[in-house]
Amino acid sequence: MAVIQAVHAREILDSRGIPTIETTIILDTGIMVSAAVPSGTSTGKHEAVELRDGDQTRMLGKGVLKAVKNVNEVIAPAIIGQDPSRQTNLDQILVNLDGTPNKSKLGSNAMLSVSQAGARAGAAIAGMSLYQYFKEKYQLISGYKMPIPAFNLINGGAHGAGNLDFQEFHVVPASNKPFHVALQIGAEIFMTLEKVLISKGAVHSTGIEGGFAPNLYTNTDAFQLFFEAVKEMPYVIGQDVFLGIDAASNYFYSGGKYKIRDRSEPFNTDQIIEYYKEIQEKYHVFSIEDGLAEDDWDGWKKLTKELQSVAVIVGDDFLTTNKERVLKAVQEQACTGIIIKPNQIGTISETVEVVKIAKDAGWQTIFSHRSGETTDDFMADFAVGCGADYVKFGAPSRGERVVKYNRLLKIEAELGM
Repeated sequence: MAVIQAVHAREILDSRGIPTIETTIILDTGIMVSAAVPSGTSTGKHEAVELRDGDQTRMLGKGVLKAVKNVNEVIAPAIIGQDPSRQTNLDQILVNLDGTPNKSKLGSNAMLSVSQAGARAGAAIAGMSLYQYFKEKYQLISGYKMPIPAFNLINGGAHGAGNLDFQEFHVVPASNKPFHVALQIGAEIFMTLEKVLISKGAVHSTGIEGGFAPNLYTNTDAFQLFFEAVKEMPYVIGQDVFLGIDAASNYFYSGGKYKIRDRSEPFNTDQIIEYYKEIQEKYHVFSIEDGLAEDDWDGWKKLTKELQSVAVIVGDDFLTTNKERVLKAVQEQACTGIIIKPNQIGTISETVEVVKIAKDAGWQTIFSHRSGETTDDFMADFAVGCGADYVKFGAPSRGERVVKYNRLLKIEAELGM
């Protein structure tokens, strides 16, 4: 049995130039593995706590040296000598060391860096690829399937240039396409969309997830751009590709109202649900993520009841990969899909538990990156090994996004799919 011999964490930079944490685990067999964790820009208040230094004289207070210290001085002594292939046991040690309901003592970033590295170590001991290890270990799937990519090609809200309310506008290839074809479709639409934006003089900047952040008048203008781009290609919206949104509505929710530029007066819950029904029908919107505020439970139930037959109602800030919130949402039929982000909860074991609950409920599972990413491709293997229905890794551009899509291409080839 191989055991953990040494653990070392360090501060690195994410794709926004903001600090995050990477941890290396060394086994007594000489095996060495590392894992880097991402960070979000738009975060739900129910997420586990990402520990930051708060020292305004360094990294504008965003340093993670406290989290690094927690790994090196608190977590490391407790897990040296442990078998990393016992993932649940390893993660429980982390949870017990923290002792808070929201990971606020050690930090979910510190804990996840160790948990992910532990999973990599377990796979190395077993002599398996990481996706194979997850499949065999957790048995959430009987056979492999490749997830469908949802490409975030236009960035708005907290991720964009500030003139769109919705945070993400997605292009989603049809589910009958092999992964490599789906990736080709996303890349081709991305390139064509750039030409359309240039022709309109609307290219403003690139969003932090690699998509475009154009100057537009309304949120629905983004859908029109997709229609124009796809019209120049051998694809049909509603047949070959579908559209989706991450409204991230906490961004434009205040005082019980939803204020977006598409209407002069703010929407109440019933009115914005009607608005979603209209754009779903007009633009073939396949998925609506965080269409309502994270604690608007009655609204979520109504949105699901009225739109679940034609769209996937997806919770992200609403659910935060949190077991208790997911169980409540299942019981109250408050959505039909979930964004899976391990750093929202802090350990791989807890994440897998949430995935199982969602699958048992018949929900769609969407394994997701964060806006502040690294070049770690862990999520690609995790998605395949746990049978993700979709992956959301951003636009097919920028190294921290592309590395995950390219990893999926390699897995697809290995599986002969």
